Amino acid sequence: MRSPGVHLREITDDNRDAVRALRVRRDQKQFVASVSRSLKDAAKGAEANPWYRAVYRGDEPVGFVMLSWKPPTGPFEGRHFIWRLLVDQRYQGRGIGRDALTQIADLVRADGGTELLTSYETGDGEPLPFYQKLGFEPTGEIYDGEIVLRLTLSAHPGDV
Repeated sequence: MRSPGVHLREITDDNRDAVRALRVRRDQKQFVASVSRSLKDAAKGAEANPWYRAVYRGDEPVGFVMLSWKPPTGPFEGRHFIWRLLVDQRYQGRGIGRDALTQIADLVRADGGTELLTSYETGDGEPLPFYQKLGFEPTGEIYDGEIVLRLTLSAHPGDV
């Protein structure tokens, strides 16, 4: 079940405040940094080659995603790594995160990528079940105290 009209948009002066206002549930805050924190991290971490977008449903911002897009150095050198993924608490459970990840997978595929990586911190409310439903599997790596997951990308656009 796809969410109607889910798409990615650049963050501009016109939508920055609305995107920064997005919030996860209280029990998820330990796992997901705010959009404001993420934008600050992107500005400070140019070496990670940050790429970020607002996730929209129709004309309304409902989420945020940030990747480290094939950084030239570091532990994920030349790879695509989901640094942040946030769906606002009001819109969770509607397939928006899945649809956003499907679009990201298509962009990574178009860039020649064969995998998409992310990591998570363990604990009550951790995002592992969400990622597992989409096909992510542990790599056996630990990065910065977090478990690294990999999604092997099929050759077919639209598949996660």
